[in-house]
Amino acid sequence: MRKRLPSTQALQAFEAAARHESFTRAAQELSLTQGAICRQVAGLEALVGVPLFQRARRGVRLTDAGERYSRLVRRQLDALERDTQAVMAHQGGGVLELAVVPTFATRWLLPRLASLRADRPGLQINMATRTHPFLFEDTEFDAAIYSGDPRWPGTQAHFLLKENPVPVCSPRLATGPLDAARIAALPLLQQSTRPTAWREWFASTSVAAPAALAGTRLELFSMLSQAASDGLGVALIPPFLIQRELAQGVLGVLNPHSGPGQRAFHLIIPERKASLPALRHFRDWLVGQARNDESGRHGPSADNRPIVGPIAPRSAPTASWPPHPETAQNDPPASRPEPR
Repeated sequence: MRKRLPSTQALQAFEAAARHESFTRAAQELSLTQGAICRQVAGLEALVGVPLFQRARRGVRLTDAGERYSRLVRRQLDALERDTQAVMAHQGGGVLELAVVPTFATRWLLPRLASLRADRPGLQINMATRTHPFLFEDTEFDAAIYSGDPRWPGTQAHFLLKENPVPVCSPRLATGPLDAARIAALPLLQQSTRPTAWREWFASTSVAAPAALAGTRLELFSMLSQAASDGLGVALIPPFLIQRELAQGVLGVLNPHSGPGQRAFHLIIPERKASLPALRHFRDWLVGQARNDESGRHGPSADNRPIVGPIAPRSAPTASWPPHPETAQNDPPASRPEPR
């Protein structure tokens, strides 16, 4: 049995009084009397064993302990309100909480959600960004979309799309096709979550690039896209994340080679939730969308052979990548996965 827990009424009274530094204004906000606020705060101080306010003739002020406690209480009350609203919204089991990597969600997933709504109108997808692995039991997420090692503890990993990033830049900086040696002479934009991407790309073309690790470092593909569009350098970006820029001519592919061993996007589902009907429906829809995207893609990234010497006319496109298993079962490792 839990002991020494304050009531939510006492915490609400304290939070309002701390925010206003006034018992009178807190009473007005909560539609209580000033005496009721005083009693709730006094009871809370007796429970925690330290004064939370300094009383004076002209009002009250938070003590150092009260200041620290008020921040914690406000955070917990906000979380409790969010959790309560989430449970209320889950009536009928039609809401999924999804952790996503930002650019993939913005550029690929969100434009496709209209078809999911048409297929299943009652299913609501809420999204929040997460760029590193986490343990599902520490969160309220039902699933995650992640690019990197999909072997998370106690999960199923469903393959979606391989990244296959290619060198792109603004036509103001350079136009393709260019061989790897000429790209090496241009300013390079680095991705902080993939710090060796350029070095690996040049190594796969057998071209020496002394400055492969140099250049402005940015975290997200969306940041790289904006910087490349502004002519700041050449970036390695998956073409399916910049279809709009490529179509508008804001960015152009300099070389169709994407290099070996690139990451892939996966849908990660905790095994304990894998049988949820809404989640199974979303999984099937998402995997189907990814397969349609892969099979229907005819952009400049289709030809994956490196241009390393004199430019020659392009031949017919080849397959972008070999088939991947649809589902990988991940046994729980001994420890938490390392952030990537």
